[in-house]
Parts: sequence; structure tokens; C-alpha cells
Amino acid sequence: MNAIALKEERITLSRHLEQRVSGRETSDGAGVRLTRVLGQGLQRRLDPYLMLDAFCSDKPDDYIAGFPDHPHRGFETVTYMISGRMRHRDSAGHEGLLENGGVQWMTAGRGIIHSEIPEQEEGRMEGFQLWLNLPARDKLVAPWYQDFPAASLPRFSTAQGVEVTVIAGSSHGVDGVVRREATAPLYLDLHLPPGAGFSQSLPAGHNAFLYVYRGTVTVAGEELPVRQMGILGAGDEADGVSLQAGAAGARVLLVAGQPLGEPIAQYGPFVMNTEQEIYQTLQDYREGRLA
Repeated sequence: MNAIALKEERITLSRHLEQRVSGRETSDGAGVRLTRVLGQGLQRRLDPYLMLDAFCSDKPDDYIAGFPDHPHRGFETVTYMISGRMRHRDSAGHEGLLENGGVQWMTAGRGIIHSEIPEQEEGRMEGFQLWLNLPARDKLVAPWYQDFPAASLPRFSTAQGVEVTVIAGSSHGVDGVVRREATAPLYLDLHLPPGAGFSQSLPAGHNAFLYVYRGTVTVAGEELPVRQMGILGAGDEADGVSLQAGAAGARVLLVAGQPLGEPIAQYGPFVMNTEQEIYQTLQDYREGRLA
């Protein structure tokens, strides 16, 4: 852990668990098995987030085909690799290798075609892909992406031994590698020892959720088990969230953001604000203007 002077997060009242979501088993790409935790039915409730996929398997047939060339427009993707190796290539000539603990942040903007292919033939492949919406004014910005290897991600450890990786936003005075003005994303990976607690302040108007990928946690007296997402409600006095790990410890994603409050029109890998913009996107794709 980095030697950082931490700023204590003081929480008066924790948000509660409004809803538990187990996710839906599905496949994507060329047959990659995954769990779609956040889908279109929750996009309004969890604005600005559009999707969260979790993938975890040590069976090569579940992931080896990867995600061959496919297009995106109008949003950002955040890929967080817990274990495994994934090669990224795109139509703008970028290429990178995402490895254990690394993050790739991609802004599709006006359009990009890319592929994500595993660079391993055996072993565990585990990680998450989160889709973050772009405001209408930024839907057609120039595409951008950056790979952040594990060693470059800000980390700190609390007095209770909770290890925190700050991917986006700020926690306990530690800033993540990416900030966005419009959506103000917070993205933390929390590793909690048995019985340890952790608190994080959250702006009142921001939507927030947890995803438990190891162990169990308790939030405001309610248990959230492994492989479940907990949508955090916000009462008038709630100014953050406090959670406590169960007897076996826990690993948890904490995600929050400022809602855009704009119309969402999605057609597969394209997310715009109106149907007409989707029609235009499809025409642009057919005519090769997304490359």
C-alpha cells in the first residue's frame, strides 16, 4: 500500500439496501459466459451507469473466444481485470494488454470498433466491465482510451486493514486515475478482512450500488451475500455508506455517480439520446464512419 496521509470519511447515517439484484447468466461476444448484473431495466435507477457485467471462470471454453471486432458509440467502458490477460485492439490503431489488477478506460465517443481477446489458454479469467453514459454534449467526442496497470492505480489501507483501490473519484483523500465532471464517477475495489468496517461519504443526489464478489457484507443491519448487487437507497439524512465484512471477510465494488437525467436510447452497443440518433448511428456504421 502507498504511504498516504488519509482523510477520514465521517458518516452521520449510512444509506440502506433498497434492492438486491442477483444478475442474469448470459453470454456475449463470441460466447463468453458472464453475469449481467446491471442491465437496461436498471439504467434509469442507476443513471449514469448503463451496464455491469461480471465474468469469472477457470474453464477456457467459457472465455477463450473473447470479444472479436465490435462497435461502440455514445458512452464509456471501464474494464477491470481481477485475474487473466486480455488483449485490446481498436480501429484507431491503439493496442494494449490488460493484466491482473489493471483497468482499461475507454471513451467510445463518436464511435470506435475494437476487440478484446484473451491472451491465455488456461487458468482463471475474472473481471468486470462497467458502462458509463456520456452526456448529450459529449456523445460525439473523439474516441479515447488508456490502460492503467495495477501498479499505477492509487491504493491505501485503513486502520482496520481494509485495502482500497481507487479507480475513479476520491476516497479518504486519495484520488483515482480518472475524473469526469458530468458524471462524477466513484469506483472503488474494497478488500475487507473478517469483521472489518469501511465508510465512504456520498453526495446526496448521486446514485450508488455495491457488488460483492467475495464473502458477505452488512449494510445498515442488512446482509448482502456474494454475487449480489445492492442498490443503495438515500434517505434525507444519509450522507454516505458504511459496511462491515462477515466472518470470512469480503471483496466489494462500490460504485456511485451523478445522474445525467437525460433520455436514454440504446440499440445494442450504441447509446444515444433519441431514436433518430440511433438510426443515424446505424447508417454511419453501415457506411464505415465509425472506424
